[in-house]
Formats: sequence, C-alpha cells, structure tokens
Amino acid sequence: MNIVTLEKINKTYGDKVIFKDVTFGIDDSDKIGIVGINGAGKSTLLNLIIDKAYAESGNVILNNSLRIEHLPQKIEFDSSLNLLENVLYSSSYKKVMWEFEGEAKSLLHKTGLDDYTMSIDKLSGGELKKAAIAKIMIQPSDLLILDEPTNHLDSDTIIELEKYLNSYKGAIIMVTHDRYFLDKVTNKILEVDKGNVHIYEGNYEKYIELKMQREQMLLATEQKNMNIYRKELAWMQRGARARSTKQKAHIQRFEALRDREKIVVDGQVEMNFVNSRLGKKIIELSNVKKSFGERNLINDFTYTFLKDDRIGIVGNNGAGKSTLLKIIVGELLPDIGTVEIGTTVKIGYFSQMSEELQGNERVIDYIKEIAEYIETPDGKISATKMLERFLFTSELIYSPVCKLSGGEQRRLHMLRVLMSAPNVLILDEPSNDLDIKTLAILEDYLDSFPGVVITVSHDRYFMDRVVKRIFAFEGNEINQYEGNYSDYLERVELGLAGQNASDQDLESVIKEIELEKEARKEAKKEANMAAWKNKEKKLKFTYKEQKEYEQIDDVIAKLEADIEQCEKDMATYATDFIKLRELSELKEKLEADLEYQTERWVYLNELAEQISTQ
Repeated sequence: MNIVTLEKINKTYGDKVIFKDVTFGIDDSDKIGIVGINGAGKSTLLNLIIDKAYAESGNVILNNSLRIEHLPQKIEFDSSLNLLENVLYSSSYKKVMWEFEGEAKSLLHKTGLDDYTMSIDKLSGGELKKAAIAKIMIQPSDLLILDEPTNHLDSDTIIELEKYLNSYKGAIIMVTHDRYFLDKVTNKILEVDKGNVHIYEGNYEKYIELKMQREQMLLATEQKNMNIYRKELAWMQRGARARSTKQKAHIQRFEALRDREKIVVDGQVEMNFVNSRLGKKIIELSNVKKSFGERNLINDFTYTFLKDDRIGIVGNNGAGKSTLLKIIVGELLPDIGTVEIGTTVKIGYFSQMSEELQGNERVIDYIKEIAEYIETPDGKISATKMLERFLFTSELIYSPVCKLSGGEQRRLHMLRVLMSAPNVLILDEPSNDLDIKTLAILEDYLDSFPGVVITVSHDRYFMDRVVKRIFAFEGNEINQYEGNYSDYLERVELGLAGQNASDQDLESVIKEIELEKEARKEAKKEANMAAWKNKEKKLKFTYKEQKEYEQIDDVIAKLEADIEQCEKDMATYATDFIKLRELSELKEKLEADLEYQTERWVYLNELAEQISTQ
C-alpha cells in the first residue's frame, strides 16, 4: 500500500535546481536508501516528506493515519527533561509515554547509558545519537525517516540498529553513506542526480550492478547519437563542391541532434598531490597513559609507527580513540609516557571538525591559508583550480564556508588537509558526511599514498578497504590485530580477542606482502608481453579503399542530385498514384544508399587523417 506520494516536486536554492518535476511513491514495505553526491539534495528530499510546505511546487501526499518518526543529523533534546524522559517523549502525542519505560531502559542499557536520570546536556555526541536511536525504536510509527543514522555510532550499536531495522514492520527512507549498512537493510535505492531521482530495486550491491547497466545503456545511446551527429556534421560541412543543395529533412535531423539533451557525466573529485619525503623515524609512543578524572582511557601504550602502516582504531564511543589521535598530533599531552615525532614527519589531521567551519570566511580564503599554489604530478595548480577539482563551483568558491552543506564542508576540510602535502595522514571519522563517490576516490587515493595512515572510523566498509592492522580499545588495554576490520571481528567471534599480534602474525603478514609484490611483478610482465604482441600494425588504405576514397565525393553528389530529381518528379506525378509509388520506393532506396555512403565518407576521411599523422 502506498503511504507517501510526491508529485511533480520542484525545489531550488538560488540558481541551483535541486529537484525538477520529481515524482515517486513510498510503499508500506519499502526500505529505501538515498544516495547521491554531497549537495545533490538527499536531506532536502527527507525534509520534503517531513514538511510538505517545503516544496516550491508540486504535491506531497501522506496517508491520513501515517505516524512518522524522524532521526535528524543534528540531535536536539529538551534540556528540561532527563535522559529517560527525552527518550519516552512523543512529539506526536505531546507527552511522555511511560508505558514504554521498561523497553526504553533495556535499550539504553544495551548502549551503555545506565544513568537514566542524568541531564541530557551531559551526553557526548555519540551518546546523544544512541539516545535518539533508542527513542525511534520505542515510539510507535509507520515510517522511519533517518538522516545519517550510523554517524558517530560505534560498531556494536550499528549492528543492533541493523537488527532492529530488519525486523521493523513499517517503511524506512534514509540517507546514509555506510555501504555495508545499506546492503543489509535496504530493498530499494533512490539515487538523487542532477535534479532527478532514479529508483533501483534491491540493496546497495544490486544498485551498483543496475546503475552500471543503466549508465552503459545511456552511454551507448549517447555514443550512437554522437556518431550520427558526427556524420551529419561532416555532411553539412562538405559544402557546394559535392552538392548543389542541402536536403531539408537532413538539415532538420542535424539540428535535432545538435540541440538534443546530452548525457552529462558526473564530475569526479581528483586527488593527486605531491607528498613530503618520510624519513626512517616516524612516530614513537612509549608507555603512554591518559586519564580524565577517575576514567582511565589509555594505559601504558607503546608503539613505533612504520612506513606504509595502515592502522584502524576501533572501540566503543568514549573509549579513547579520538583521544589517542589528539595525543599523537600534540593537541593533548599524555599524563605519563612520551611521544616522539621524526624530523621529516608532516602530519595531515582530518578531524571531526565540529565548529571549525561555522564562520563567514570564504571558501577560497580557507584554502589559501594553506597555499595559493600547490605541486601535483600534473604541475603547479592554483587553489581555485584545486577547488574546482574537488567539485566546488565558481559560486561556492566565493561563498562563506557556513553556507556549505555538511558533506561539502567535509570535502573542503579534506582538500585543505591534503594540500598541506602530509606524509602521515590521521583521519578521525573520515566517512562522516562524505558521499559514497568521494569515499571511493579517497580509498583509491590511500591505496597509493606513500606514507602512514591512521584512522578512527565506524564505517566497516572503509576500514576493510583501507587498513591492515587494528588497534582495538578493549577494557583498559589497546590490543593489536593483523588484518582489516572483518579479520578483527572474526578473531573476536573465535574468542581470540584481547591478544596482541604475535611474531607469527607479523611473519605471515610480511610473507603475504612479499607474495603480493611477486604477483604484481608477474602481472606487469604479462601485461608488457601482451602489449608487445598486440602492437598496432601501421595503418594504410587497401587498394579498394583507396579507389573508394577517390570517388566517394562524386558518388554522394550524384545520389543527392538523384534524390532532388526524384522529389521534383513526385511533385509532377502527384495525381498518378502508380508512378508516385514507384518514385517513393526509389527515393527510399536512394536515401538508404546516401546514408551508407555518408558513413563510408566519414570512415574513409578519419582513416586518411590517421594515416597522415603516423
């Protein structure tokens, strides 16, 4: 049953078209994930359902009895109510739903929030998110609207949320960049793209497959149109030498092709930077300890970072992950122990950035604080050009940073970090608010980054893709595990948690790396052999093609003259239906011949051009 319908929705911000005549519906069994680049309008789409007046034109129709629960990106609670009362308060019924007290306490306990009467103002960002998740779980609803539900949640809570959403009887529509989460929860993907929406049946993995098929079809159609347009353009440009007149139908087809709405390829964030050289000594932590009051977060931690380290840091909210990063970058001092940084180390710190970009400073000035020009493998590039490479339009480049969306601010912050040419990248929740496309490009960039990567992230896909060693906050210890996040989870499930990496683990990893290097060498050798075997032969005309090339202008000119004469004869014999039919059939044959000869003319001219440039 359809519970929400959007009809011909239009929405703009200034000159930017967010939605243009968008129409779609939500069924009561839909579990919809919304994807698209930052600034495309994903959160705007959710707001249209929540506030029907938000659209500039069109209709948003909701089922009369529909009960909606909304999880916004920015969590807001009533400071006059304690934790439990906020979780139980229903905005629909305007009262505290004490009948769900037992269920609320159980959910809060599972997330580690056991002080039910504590002031809501004392909760951290992650704890506020957990409380908000508990709230939507207990409130009766038919539709859940979730905006970035996994941001700031630890992995255990994400898994619990997945279980709840999979058993939830109503409909769900959500924005998230967590690809594993999308894959496990959704049965439809709605892509927001250039003012339109495209709906794909299936989860995220199926969406990737179907999107690729759709784009291939669109590109094939566009390629076909381009080929026809190229032929028509060549025909139009041949001029009077081979033709005394231009056929009206031919000209109309050319103009229709010229003025068609063309396929626009999505912009790609480009990440290619010249990095600073990294010496032998990088970062050494010795017997580091850090406490806040009676809470001991880091206890006697020692580690020497090595070149090419890819470290992922995991643990529950509040365990001390971001604290460890801040100690490494020098924002916090350890209570006991030392942190030594090598003289060649240049740290790029991609922080969670809560209030950093809230002022009226212009985007271009924020970047120029780092450098007006930077070196890339392509040469020296200006700050303005780098912003364009990071998909900032000329309008956004000179806008205040506070006008950017959350995802655009994160992308800008990433650019600033990378422009500083670091050789050690420290990333605190890099996947928060970054769109999936930018995340994929960041992951690809990190594959070839010639330095150390240290990251805190609850994005399991990102961790699996990037890291090769895990630091896990377990109890009062930081334990090390070889492999990515899924490898770590497997060890936990096998009961091997709490054990630091052994020498045997390290030897196996080193052996694996050596085997990988050998495999790459062999693959490169095979690729070079294949390239040598498939080396292109020198192009040249065959005897038949040479003769055809010399005569084709005259052939086309005669066909066009014959078609013109045929049209004159048809006008003369307009009342002789037998003769008219013969002339009509002749004209069709001549036009088909002309189409073929035009294609041959384009092919032969292109071949002649390639031969001349060899």
